[in-house]
Amino acid sequence: MSEIPAELAAARRSIDNLDAALVHLLAERFKITQRVGEIKAQRDLPPADPAREAEQIARLRSLAEDSGLDPEFAEKFLTFLVREVVRHHERIRDESAAEVR
Repeated sequence: MSEIPAELAAARRSIDNLDAALVHLLAERFKITQRVGEIKAQRDLPPADPAREAEQIARLRSLAEDSGLDPEFAEKFLTFLVREVVRHHERIRDESAAEVR
């Protein structure tokens, strides 16, 4: 393959930096949702909160529109994250219940 143009290489470096930032932000987000799962388990609250999820989807869609990002993509992304968070909350609940036994 021929040499990559400098402009393309620079754009790719920017993408790599943004990808790294996204991974770090997601790690921080999941640390916080871990704590939320622990609080829910301690207070015997359900792992999922459909009303909160609907609010978050509406908020994220609006933010996406304001930012020039496809709101459908933003909703799919948040839906994926929420599914993972709920799965983690279910695991925390189950582990907490097992400790009580």
